[in-house]
Amino acid sequence: MAGSALDRILDIVELLASHPTGMALSAIAESLAIPKSAAHRVLAALTARGYVRQDAETSRYLLTTKLVALGFRYLSRSGVIDIVQPTLDRLAHETGELVRLGVVDGDRQTWVAKAQGARPGLRYDPDMGMEAPLASTASGHAWLACLSDERAIELVLRQGFGHDETLGPAAPRTVQALQKRLRLARERGYAWVVDSSAPGTSAMAAAIRHPGTRGVVGVVSVAGPSVRLTEARMHQLAPAMLAAAAELADACRSSEYFTAAGRSTESGAARRAVRAAD
Repeated sequence: MAGSALDRILDIVELLASHPTGMALSAIAESLAIPKSAAHRVLAALTARGYVRQDAETSRYLLTTKLVALGFRYLSRSGVIDIVQPTLDRLAHETGELVRLGVVDGDRQTWVAKAQGARPGLRYDPDMGMEAPLASTASGHAWLACLSDERAIELVLRQGFGHDETLGPAAPRTVQALQKRLRLARERGYAWVVDSSAPGTSAMAAAIRHPGTRGVVGVVSVAGPSVRLTEARMHQLAPAMLAAAAELADACRSSEYFTAAGRSTESGAARRAVRAAD
């Protein structure tokens, strides 16, 4: 894989993030199509800075928690978690399910906060920090439904529809199927999916718009096992979720992070409109 030294550093970090048990030097070099000597130099630099460690027994390279710590430090200083957590906790209590906040950052949506309201028994609890799959998740649909079809499809094609072996049977696998889900989301004001992102799971989500710029800064979602979180139950819970989205939107006024995100979304839309006019 050709590219600058910075590209190689980021490629290795992203690769190791997908392999929590670590990878051998040869496997890293092979996966990224770079010489072992180049991979070793990058890994040595990352190890020296504390971002990577080498297991003494297996010689595999693993990420440390330093990146995680940096992420949480950034979120804590931005005020995002302090502002949103009470609302997420309350919605989780009301629904009895997993509630997540996805933050829109450029062309991505990433889950950054959660509250678990599930009672003992079946629990649905994906890891935080993941980029939301746009084509198959309610979180993705809720955001995409606020965009033009052209822009929504552009984002999905860039990310991909996902892998058949991990998706649920009802996941959209074509542009036409996705557009149908987005139309439903626009009609209702929120998105919902059953057996889409994974078999046996359901979720619903609503967009959070900054009250000043009206740009979409995030998405709040409710997710759980489809045997419990049925389509009918999701529609019953929708008013509580929409109220939480409105509360989070109002809270955006107190966050410099969300204000900047709202301006970024708004200016990005304006640039695309200018390009379309040209």
